[in-house]
Amino acid sequence: MDIALSTQQPILQMTRIHKRFPGVKALTDVSLRLFPGEVHALMGENGAGKSTLIKVLTGVYSIDEGLVEMEGTAISMRSPQESQAAGISTVYQEVNLCPNLTVAENIFIGREPRRFGCIQWKQMNLRAAELLRERMNLHIDVTLPLQSYSVAVQQLVAIARALNISAKVLILDEPTSSLDQNEVDQLFRIMRKLQQEGLSILFVTHFLDQMYEISDRVTILRGGELVGEYMANELSRLDLVLKMIGKELHLLEELPELAAQDKNSLGDELLRAEGLGRRGGIEPFDLTIRKGEVVGLAGLLGSGRTEAARLLFGADKPDFGQVILPSTGGGVHSPREAIGRRIAFCSENRKTEGIIGDLTVRENIILALQAKDGMFKTIPRKRQEELAGEYIRMLNINPPSPDQLIKNLSGGNQQKVLLARWLLTEPELFILDEPTRGIDIGAKAEIQKLVLTLSRQGMSFLFISSELEEVLRVSDRIAILRDRRKVKEISEKDMSQQQIMQAIAGG
Repeated sequence: MDIALSTQQPILQMTRIHKRFPGVKALTDVSLRLFPGEVHALMGENGAGKSTLIKVLTGVYSIDEGLVEMEGTAISMRSPQESQAAGISTVYQEVNLCPNLTVAENIFIGREPRRFGCIQWKQMNLRAAELLRERMNLHIDVTLPLQSYSVAVQQLVAIARALNISAKVLILDEPTSSLDQNEVDQLFRIMRKLQQEGLSILFVTHFLDQMYEISDRVTILRGGELVGEYMANELSRLDLVLKMIGKELHLLEELPELAAQDKNSLGDELLRAEGLGRRGGIEPFDLTIRKGEVVGLAGLLGSGRTEAARLLFGADKPDFGQVILPSTGGGVHSPREAIGRRIAFCSENRKTEGIIGDLTVRENIILALQAKDGMFKTIPRKRQEELAGEYIRMLNINPPSPDQLIKNLSGGNQQKVLLARWLLTEPELFILDEPTRGIDIGAKAEIQKLVLTLSRQGMSFLFISSELEEVLRVSDRIAILRDRRKVKEISEKDMSQQQIMQAIAGG
């Protein structure tokens, strides 16, 4: 719809919001306007400040500076209850309802119709069914447990609950991240219906196609700061991507040049994915990796990079296709099988899926090798110390103490320990998901140099990074993902930031 911004009064206005945490400026001078009956997208990459802004709006965080107004009146939200009382409701990516309770109980929890102190079950079930039917166009048995239904239906039930508390503003935080296309279409039909009824919707998303399909306007954040507010139909896809990741593209000019050495010719095909996909994760894709090749995966947050990596490693079960290892004729169906077939995987989230903070550097390094050998073939302590010492020296891990608790190391050194853990298993293929995120420039350069050195020695890599210049620096070939689809492959002779940006933007 065409919104005359100059004549309408915002239903919600946030002005010059600041939020600080110890040592971190999470939001700096951020403003946001939401008008009646519009769908307004909030976009930005990891660390942009979207989650912090939502938590300010929902009363989870108090603001340090700034003003929040509802319908022209200043409000102070010191708790989620105060936010709801002001007419703001939120449906999160992970549905925060009670799966063991019925649909009706979830909609009315805490507000059940009562008579003489007793819950009126029949009345509650009738009202819940009516609400879902009239507002959500959803015809289901409300007396069944919520967990009986799909994630998409659970999302709609969560929205119905939000509407039942007289919401004027509905915040949908990544509501489509686990939905397939048919479920997304169903959700968008409901959003348009609610929009026509005058509800204002703040749509937090990282999917470009979905933003353009459903949104009237978009606010873009980067690094905790406001980039700008734009009419969606006036902002090109390429401009949107540039504004999200920054026109400077973080070129890391201070990174030392990696030694230019001739790359050995690539070997035989090591791994092949044929029509590999997972519902709600990534559409079926094909991908090959050759011996000694570094294949980069590029795309925005939510493009499907991590989902692709987890399928290749067997960490997630595919709904479509297969992974084939041509040299053996076998496939990959589990992480244990992947490790046995000399495939390593370093997760993007080293804090929760990588390091074990209360174990030492030595204990963290030998974990994967111990898993590969089996629990009944314990690696002797002396051999553990030899192996840990060797990789501490090789990767320049600091401090060089194998008995130091890993949680006391810097992010860059923690990442090196994880690399050591997997290198110890002597992999043929190493899947690296954001290996340099959150580490200093020097450690970035060391890891990039290690990837190039090992690839020249015949090791293959799948290299995933949000930093385009980093993918360009190490890759022989780059696969581009957008909105959970593989959309293009770029060979080394055609690689450029412009090519990648155009493919990511699409349209």
